[in-house]
Amino acid sequence: MGEYVQVQTAIPSREKGLEIARSVIDAHLAACAQVVGPMTSTYRWKGEVRVDEEYLLLIKTTADRYPELETHIHDLHAYAVAEIISVPINAGLASYLEWMDEETRAPGA
Repeated sequence: MGEYVQVQTAIPSREKGLEIARSVIDAHLAACAQVVGPMTSTYRWKGEVRVDEEYLLLIKTTADRYPELETHIHDLHAYAVAEIISVPINAGLASYLEWMDEETRAPGA
């Protein structure tokens, strides 16, 4: 087994989250993607404090698939400056991590 990460990105709508989730799964870039929310985000953008409803997309993948996953998410994302953050998974149920390995293998590998 290798190293694993959870990637998160804030998105403007449930529909956009479902679109990205399906796309990363179809491309074998992730084993699982969950759309969570809605949530309220407070942030500064171009000098103005904003408060917006967003959704959180949580994506589980292997560390070696992260670079391609990041590019894939960025290409589909609605935001000019997208939050795409990778957090290491320090431990997990062995059978779940094995499943992640299987699901994230590039097609034909």
